[in-house]
Amino acid sequence: MNVKKIKVLQVTAVDITVKYLLLPLVDRLKKEGYNVQVVSSPGRYTDELKQDGYIVNTVDIGRKIRPIANLKAIFALYRLIRREKFDIVHVHSPLAAMLGRVAAKMARAPIVIYTAHGFYFHENMRKKKRRLVIWMEKILARVCTDILLLQSGEDRATAVKEGIALPQNAVWISNGVDINKFKPGSPDEKLRSSFGIKKEDKVIGFAGRIVREKGIEELVAAVGIIKKRVPSVKLLIAGDTLGSDRDKGTKEKIKNIIAKNDLNENVIFAGLRNDMSRIYALLDVFVLPSYREGMPRSILEAMASAKPVVATDIRGSREEVAHGVTGKIVPVGEVNPLAEAISEILLDKKLAIKMGEAGRKRVEEEFNEEMVLDKEVEIYKRLSAERIKTTS
Repeated sequence: MNVKKIKVLQVTAVDITVKYLLLPLVDRLKKEGYNVQVVSSPGRYTDELKQDGYIVNTVDIGRKIRPIANLKAIFALYRLIRREKFDIVHVHSPLAAMLGRVAAKMARAPIVIYTAHGFYFHENMRKKKRRLVIWMEKILARVCTDILLLQSGEDRATAVKEGIALPQNAVWISNGVDINKFKPGSPDEKLRSSFGIKKEDKVIGFAGRIVREKGIEELVAAVGIIKKRVPSVKLLIAGDTLGSDRDKGTKEKIKNIIAKNDLNENVIFAGLRNDMSRIYALLDVFVLPSYREGMPRSILEAMASAKPVVATDIRGSREEVAHGVTGKIVPVGEVNPLAEAISEILLDKKLAIKMGEAGRKRVEEEFNEEMVLDKEVEIYKRLSAERIKTTS
């Protein structure tokens, strides 16, 4: 089969997802010979991606349910798929996956793939809302999806149990990171100094969007408790609130918590970063206290960097962090257990080193990005051979 004649469209809501999550897959598919394009809402990384040689289409997909805007996005995606005659449409992120699959079905794309990086529904969602979202997933999976790829093993089991997909059409692929990029290393002293961090400081790291569902309010509050036991503690926050985020008030709430607890010298806002491998090297522990996740890559990056991790007891995070071995799993939304787990690691250097080494080994064995990409490429090859006719 001549895969150079096979055109692939990767669909996601925002260009930050392309830059930080999808490029390994795009690059691997291009290396295999596929003709790959991406589509997302326009954003801060769009021009950069184009300058780097990627074919980026822009459609205002957004991340909110807005019927008129959503219909416009569907028809814009439909026109793009029809015009470019894409053979494979691969969708990502909840809303983009819904709109993209409907558009791909309308355009009669031969193959439609959906990677669930984490189903929108989860165990902490209200029951009625959860049932509605599951019902929508069932319809989309049966009518508009050829194969469902799942990063979370729990999601794969749920998809089969809830009847979203047949066992043979729900494939667990896991998640992975580049273990050569993210690896144990010494801190960059200039970078550390630029943040005002001293060698003797104990540094907690967080990476992600500054929104309530990431548990960032609880984390900042926990720092106020930890400071009493570890006066030299610093919280380094890598990330920001995105323009597409519905939650615009959490950052201000965090600033209020900082002021109330006299944490101005303890909390550092590093903004969105392109050098996360250097950031992880500065940390003593990485923390992700989210309410909902899929299979968070930040945890895997931190573990690959040999850092102990504290995370909440949710889908994805509990699959990645081995409690008591590579880090700690704590209850969702509770400040005191979070503070206690972080303090325990900060105050026991031997424990932190042991957990970090165990985390690195776990990533090498179970979450190597190359293993995930191999699975995806094999699925592309199989489906292409079954459903696409090309000349050799």
